[in-house]
Amino acid sequence: MRIALAQVNPTVGDLAGNADLVARIARSTDADLIIFPEMVLTGYPIEDLALRPSFQAASKSALHELAAHLHDVSAHLVIGYLDSTETSSPGRPRGGPVNAAAVIHRGHVIATYFKHHLPNYGVFDEFRYFIPGDTPTFIDMGDSRVAIAICEDLWQDGGPVRWARESQANLLVVINGSPYERDKDDERLELCQRRAKEAQCALAYVNMVGGQDELVFDGDSIVVDSNGEVLGRAPQFDEFVLHVDLGSGLGQVAPRLSETAEVYSALVTGLGDYVRKNGFRSVVLGLSGGIDSALVAAIACDAIGSENVYGVSMPSVYSSRHSRDDAAELAARTGLHYRTVAIADMMAAYSTNLDLTGLAEENLQARVRGATLMAISNSEGHLVLATGNKSEVSVGYSTIYGDAVGGFAPIKDVAKTLVWELARWRNAQPGPPPIPESSITKPPSAELRPDQLDSDSLPDYAILDAILDGYVEQDASVGELIAMGFDPETVVRVVGLTDAAEYKRRQYPPGTKISRRAFGRDRRLPITNRWRDPRQ
Repeated sequence: MRIALAQVNPTVGDLAGNADLVARIARSTDADLIIFPEMVLTGYPIEDLALRPSFQAASKSALHELAAHLHDVSAHLVIGYLDSTETSSPGRPRGGPVNAAAVIHRGHVIATYFKHHLPNYGVFDEFRYFIPGDTPTFIDMGDSRVAIAICEDLWQDGGPVRWARESQANLLVVINGSPYERDKDDERLELCQRRAKEAQCALAYVNMVGGQDELVFDGDSIVVDSNGEVLGRAPQFDEFVLHVDLGSGLGQVAPRLSETAEVYSALVTGLGDYVRKNGFRSVVLGLSGGIDSALVAAIACDAIGSENVYGVSMPSVYSSRHSRDDAAELAARTGLHYRTVAIADMMAAYSTNLDLTGLAEENLQARVRGATLMAISNSEGHLVLATGNKSEVSVGYSTIYGDAVGGFAPIKDVAKTLVWELARWRNAQPGPPPIPESSITKPPSAELRPDQLDSDSLPDYAILDAILDGYVEQDASVGELIAMGFDPETVVRVVGLTDAAEYKRRQYPPGTKISRRAFGRDRRLPITNRWRDPRQ
């Protein structure tokens, strides 16, 4: 049996466009079985769209229209979509929404499968949205029996894996919408190998690619035989149709990206799809000459082309000459559009009417810059990019209504130390390095007062990021962090700053998730919260 794994990039809610995508691949692919990702027809995740009866009906109608349209295609197609059932019970979603897979053959839906295991952790809220299935689905193709599962069904014991073994299936098809996360190592391959051995059959794991709001899907579709040997593996972050001949074991095995390349690819994919899928053509961002805005600019140029990126230098009386030069050099290196809008006169107008000193005056500079970017966006139609990193967002060093303005924040889940690593990696790639070396090597500063450095008010970023990794990513307590060897006073201060900044993070733009505990989708804490972690 020749199978094809269609690693594609659907758009949430675009039923017609997603159906066209499926149809194009179905008509151009030579295979006996063509497998598409989880909910490819609706896009994924659809969140509360799942609860709308009109969307449920539209998804089912689109599926049957697609089947009829493909009446002359001889291959069997496995397609993820939103179905609904009359089954209901207390505490379950209204309308009976179901995360489903359909098998289409010569114009007809010949089988359906409802997802058995519903994840309810991390970014997943599927107990809120779906009713679980409890029945196996098999299709017979000549001498081969094919079993079907959906994403979480593979991660949990029992259900489809056991059903496949008991029915003596030759192939277990698993359709997925599995988001990218850093430091996953190679969990998917290990899981596929283990489950194939348990099911005693070959296993085909197809995953989608592309960005959806904060999530990024990296593809990495895999086929293994019953012994866990890899027969084929698709590239990461690229749309791709992976062909594998199960009889001969022939299939392409794409090399894996390095960890840094994975993260950078995820950031480029996330920003690019957010821009395109939301109907924007261009982005605008403030260029300070610092490393954060430089990395965001490089990501934007790689994601949508430098001709669609607009950088704005907004010097104040405290902006250094080298920072302005670095911003201009970045623009020259990348070819993005560049302009200077001096904010000294705007600041003077505020100062004439407001008696501001200290932190209030510093933050006003950031807010004038934010208002300037939003005005340009409003006038010219660009999407504003916020350039704050996860370290700053964690401890509240991001001025609300200032440098926190924007429609998307590409590096909001990227720690400062990783920002430097990504910048060095990007500069080492073929072609002219986009980021000025001085932007990478100079001490970081917001330049909101004379001779200001980040180190004046924050620990060294290597220490700060290590503490934040323990507190934010691992949920370590204050006592546990101190036991790890961190200075007690520094730990208490960093934890206090992080807790106090929750209200700011709720108002920060969405941004690409790369970690296991991204703010917003993963880490959800109350704003009004008097709990303070004890030292011991």
